[in-house]
Amino acid sequence: MTQLEEYLEGIVNIFHQYSVRNGHFDTLSKGELKQLLKKELANTIKNIKDKAVINEIFQGLDANQDEQVDFQEFISLVAIALKAAHYHTHKE
Repeated sequence: MTQLEEYLEGIVNIFHQYSVRNGHFDTLSKGELKQLLKKELANTIKNIKDKAVINEIFQGLDANQDEQVDFQEFISLVAIALKAAHYHTHKE
């Protein structure tokens, strides 16, 4: 497996590490997303402990408004985080 493929598999594994905790095994509830954000993206997202920030992120990701974030919706968050990481590598 290439390095990029390993990183992609890692993203899938992180999603599932949190998605299996409550409700449907392949979606994130708001609580699961909150835990994922706090543990996995604490250095990337400002004000991650602010409930309003969590709610705003959740609502932004939940495109079909079913109160769950599926993997397709989660990919949007990953893309935003990657874009921020890319920006910061050029800034340093």
